[in-house]
Amino acid sequence: MTEQNSQTVQALQWTGTSLKVLDQRRLPEHILYDEYTDAAGVTEAIASMRVRGAPAIGIAAAYGVVLSVRRHFTASGDWQQQVQADIDTLAKSRPTAVNLFWALEQMTAVLNSQDENPVAFAETLAKQIHADDIAANLKMGELGADLLAGAKGVLTHCNTGALATGGHGTALGVIRSAYRRHTLNVFAGETRPWLQGVRLTVWELAQDGIPVTLIADSAAAWLMKTGAVEWVIVGADRIAANGDTANKIGTYSLAVLAKQHGVKVMVVAPTTTIDWDMATGEHIEIEQRQQSELLPECYRDNSLVSAWNPVFDVTPASLISAIVTERGIVINPQEHGVGSLKHVGE
Repeated sequence: MTEQNSQTVQALQWTGTSLKVLDQRRLPEHILYDEYTDAAGVTEAIASMRVRGAPAIGIAAAYGVVLSVRRHFTASGDWQQQVQADIDTLAKSRPTAVNLFWALEQMTAVLNSQDENPVAFAETLAKQIHADDIAANLKMGELGADLLAGAKGVLTHCNTGALATGGHGTALGVIRSAYRRHTLNVFAGETRPWLQGVRLTVWELAQDGIPVTLIADSAAAWLMKTGAVEWVIVGADRIAANGDTANKIGTYSLAVLAKQHGVKVMVVAPTTTIDWDMATGEHIEIEQRQQSELLPECYRDNSLVSAWNPVFDVTPASLISAIVTERGIVINPQEHGVGSLKHVGE
């Protein structure tokens, strides 16, 4: 484990032989990287939320496959079976983020296409997935900033910045890009129970010199009532073909509140987050995490007290004003879903 200066922080650092993962559970007090040399370690890093955010999870999984190939290709003639076992394990690390499965499918395809030099091919693809995500974020940042022209205030939820992606960020990337154009009042919800807003979003924005105001999650309705924000801007872990969106728990309630107060909702995510085969959000699997993450320790042995701890919720397309991707923007996705983006650029 190594500690590094905040000015050089990235969620993931590929060394060529290992993956360094910033332990986001320790931020902002400690900037610590854990180093992994096998797929099992990367799987544990994803499952334990050392690395989180759908795009970052997908990138980490891709590098996990590279580590698996590096380990097994030189050790055994049946390396394909061993690598596939590692891929299957990685796929079980988090069930909701579609980027995870997309990245693993890409890595599997390239490994199935040749076997003469799989390490080099796998590493090249993983690095490309990483670079493409950064490029997509920069593009989304500019597109989303166009929608914010004239806006004075925005509210964001969870963390959707460089810590959750390859770099720059999705929803937070839009805020970064917009702030470079004009002054913008940024509000961040605390995002219980893991407090990603408190620990990560506020910290990231402060690193960039962007003023931010933290609010309790329960203060969102009153903030909207005051007229301080015109947009709620969030990321996504999975988007169904009709535009229904799974995101951090609490997003659905913000969208309902936004509807009541005339505030618009912007979802920002790369097209790798879209599950083209899933018709609606009703079919999205919602990850349930341990009760211990929510229950105070004094209640954990009390049979009368339990906790319900879903990590995500699904916001229907009818509550979303715009979905911003690197391929373009869908306004009012309830009308036609996101199908218009499927073949853009192909």
